[in-house]
Amino acid sequence: MLVSVDDFGTGYSSMSYLRRFPIDKLKIDRSFITDLATRADDASIVQAIVSLAHGLRLKVVAEGVETLQQLKFLQSVGCDQYQGYHFSPPLPATEFAALVCNWQKAEDRSSDDVASRTHSKLAAYR
Repeated sequence: MLVSVDDFGTGYSSMSYLRRFPIDKLKIDRSFITDLATRADDASIVQAIVSLAHGLRLKVVAEGVETLQQLKFLQSVGCDQYQGYHFSPPLPATEFAALVCNWQKAEDRSSDDVASRTHSKLAAYR
């Protein structure tokens, strides 16, 4: 089982969770992603979260990625996974299944190790 902290950096998410629970992923709240290009503070916070997570051997997911500029920044700081309208709007189940099937076929043709990009190193130690 993988455990993620959703909306990390806002609301009730706390850095103490990183010690108290067997967490695999941090999901950066979309409020930090939206203004990456125009707010230096948001860019610094995102970069710090990615660095902190990787130091703890956690994967990082960016929520609310809507532009190529956001994606490029996130890639440059080492974010592991992304979700948002840049990739796809919400889809009905049948369209989502087709999207996943097509993605898997493309990945099968790729030499990349999909598991290393989608599961945390912590999961491998269990």
